[in-house]
Amino acid sequence: MAISTALWSFALVAGLMTLTPGLDTALILRTAALGQRRRAWGVVLGIQTGTLVWGAFASLGVTALLTASHVAYTTLRWVGAAYLVWMGVRILWTSLRRLPAEALAEVGPEPDRLRDGWRRGAFTNLLNPKVGALYMALLPQFIPADVPHLPFGMALASIHVAFGLAWSAVLVTFAHALRSWLAKPSARKIMDRVTGGVIAAFGIRLAFGE
Repeated sequence: MAISTALWSFALVAGLMTLTPGLDTALILRTAALGQRRRAWGVVLGIQTGTLVWGAFASLGVTALLTASHVAYTTLRWVGAAYLVWMGVRILWTSLRRLPAEALAEVGPEPDRLRDGWRRGAFTNLLNPKVGALYMALLPQFIPADVPHLPFGMALASIHVAFGLAWSAVLVTFAHALRSWLAKPSARKIMDRVTGGVIAAFGIRLAFGE
């Protein structure tokens, strides 16, 4: 496979993966909708950091060990599932608390810090072994045999990251535009219940899925 063909082919696949709604989309939208732009961008950067790490692992063949080792894969899967369920239930619990509307309106969001968002985004990505398995199955197919695997694999992962950053900018802008409506206590409760349910469902699916 020619280098240009590999790059364009992977760009098409990465673009489709980026536009597919999932856990990352839910996390970014909720964080940005609460007016936490720095934290939302922290989530974005954390997710993309995880993408680069998985890209490096896949390029070096390290994730092959993960997919080959049932114990390692299962352990990471349960740790990731527990983290997602905990995060989802925490959001749900906060939204289900019976607070007066005035009190709920005064309950501020979590601190709007970039590093906190980065930590959440990175953990969510790196604790999901299915992301690693996907990269292990996908990335090597686009690496020509006659090129250094790590630099070219990182170049491919960087394409995915670039698409992710561009799409995340659209999501953050869209969510920020709805902030005035989502600032209402009733709207915030609905958003948190939907987001918390989605995140917890992802965790349950990760735990019991094949």
